[in-house]
Amino acid sequence: MSKNILVTGIGGNVGQGILRNILKLNMDIKIIGTDMRLISAGNHLCDRVYQVPFSASTEYIPNILRICNKEKINLIIPSTDLETYYLALVRKKLPALACSDAKTAKIFLNKYETWINFKKFSIPFAPTFLSSEYNGEFDNVIVKPKEGVGSKNIYINPPTPKDFSDEFIIQQLIKGKEITTAFYVTKDKKLLGQITFLRALMSGTTTICEVTFEYDNKVEKLIRKITNKFDIRGSCNIQSSINNKGEIIPFELNCRISGTNSIRSQFGFEDVRYTIEEYLLNKKPQRPIIKKGSAVRILMDVIYPDIGLNRIKDKTTKHYIF
Repeated sequence: MSKNILVTGIGGNVGQGILRNILKLNMDIKIIGTDMRLISAGNHLCDRVYQVPFSASTEYIPNILRICNKEKINLIIPSTDLETYYLALVRKKLPALACSDAKTAKIFLNKYETWINFKKFSIPFAPTFLSSEYNGEFDNVIVKPKEGVGSKNIYINPPTPKDFSDEFIIQQLIKGKEITTAFYVTKDKKLLGQITFLRALMSGTTTICEVTFEYDNKVEKLIRKITNKFDIRGSCNIQSSINNKGEIIPFELNCRISGTNSIRSQFGFEDVRYTIEEYLLNKKPQRPIIKKGSAVRILMDVIYPDIGLNRIKDKTTKHYIF
């Protein structure tokens, strides 16, 4: 019997990766996509697309509920931090929802709260201050929103960090290799596995990356510290720097499937598959076997010949990729 999955944020790179990974499974699944824009980069991968308000809007959840009822949704996979949190708040009203609980999502949504909580449990994290608290403690700083979305409004070593409001945090900028680690925690709170990439970014998105095994032991110890103190379920992502002592210092966590999901599935870590197996099929996922490799992201185009934007709907709209 066909199953219906709702994927949010299909215009972003996270959502697009989730869509491609679902299609790669070749299962009898109908994909319903949502985004704040009616037309986005994810339309051509979905069976049906709906425009929804910003997730903090009072109209967001009513819209999601209507879509779930109309499309008989069996599983929701959120692709943004804010949607993860707001959907988790009303989990009991929804079909299966693939994410951690609202309390955990709220902590990781806020970089300052993440710092405070990690400090309480002696878990490493880049030292973080509200702008009003900062008194020149660091030689190098990065200023970013407390609840930043998509690496927007980020400033490196601004001349007067204290001029920012307390909607921003001032974080020690740790210069060194940057790694991103995805891990998956099963419903019964077992660590299924993890994968770590060395990476470079452009506008907050990974553009080139390479699988690394160098930090596996340290990373696993860090993950176990985090999962022992926080109620994490499903996929989670840690962004870290390696300091001059070789220590792993996280500076952000995403309590959801993250942007390299389309890449890491090619190297043995299929967190979209694990999500569907657990939350849709009630099947226990197999521990991943990670393979060596690297990836370079490229820009491609979805071409809709002979029609205007107002006629673009979903995968049924005639198109090709160039």
